[in-house]
Amino acid sequence: MSKKKKKDRENQEPEALTSADQKPLDKKQDKDEKKPKKLKNKFYNKELKRLQIELVKLQEWIKHKGLKVVVLFEGRDAAGKGGVIKRISQRMNPRICRVVALGTPTEREKTQWYFQRYSAHLPAAGEMVLFDRSWYNRAGVERVMGFCTEEEHRDFLQSCPEFERMLIRSGIILIKYWFSVSNEEQERRFQSRIEDPTKRWKLSPMDLESRRRWQEYSKAKDEMMAYTDNKQSPWYVVNADNKKRARLNCVRHLLKRIPYKDLTPDPIKLPRRPPDKGYVRPPLSEQTFVPDYY
Repeated sequence: MSKKKKKDRENQEPEALTSADQKPLDKKQDKDEKKPKKLKNKFYNKELKRLQIELVKLQEWIKHKGLKVVVLFEGRDAAGKGGVIKRISQRMNPRICRVVALGTPTEREKTQWYFQRYSAHLPAAGEMVLFDRSWYNRAGVERVMGFCTEEEHRDFLQSCPEFERMLIRSGIILIKYWFSVSNEEQERRFQSRIEDPTKRWKLSPMDLESRRRWQEYSKAKDEMMAYTDNKQSPWYVVNADNKKRARLNCVRHLLKRIPYKDLTPDPIKLPRRPPDKGYVRPPLSEQTFVPDYY
């Protein structure tokens, strides 16, 4: 081959690969590349413990400064709200950190001002309240299932932002979390509840109906966000397809939302027990014990 022909061949642009030359895309491989790595249990447990220690510090700060904190947890059924609430309250003093999960309103409560039964559970100074679902039931389940009228729903969307502004003006720190779960992951969790006898109680007829009305819930959520997601009281969306990541991310974010200082007391010394002064206790045979089966 002449030098000129060789040079011209080198200068040519490479030919585009044909469909036959291209390696077909492995959908499973592509999906795995987008999927975040699974958290190792060792890391998760270590990080959760560290965050829970910080929550205890936050608790002492809330008590010391007399803060009033309200945290709302909303989202689709089986999105993992209860799991996050449990991890937040697990190590905290129940007299300071309370969980509120209201059931179906009574006939009397149905005649009250809509926000009235929720207002009764708002915190006093030095308290934090975690609402496992809240007044946003009206924008979600009540709207989709027809438990409220169109007029009641419109009134809620108009009144809710003003109600929350009133709470904030009164000194309440209001934080709102929406747990977002995909259609596929919700179905997997529902199936898990069906198969596990210890979880079956979590699956109510209302939950099953929510699967059928997935699109209606999406529309209701988008409309709710349009009215109630604002700078003064924003919604924070938690990607909840991975429960462990959602828990860590939510707890970490909550700690960032409330500036606090470490008020850990000085090391405590356990006092020595004084010697007995001749008191004779009743015989153990007079007490009724639980049998030692294990």
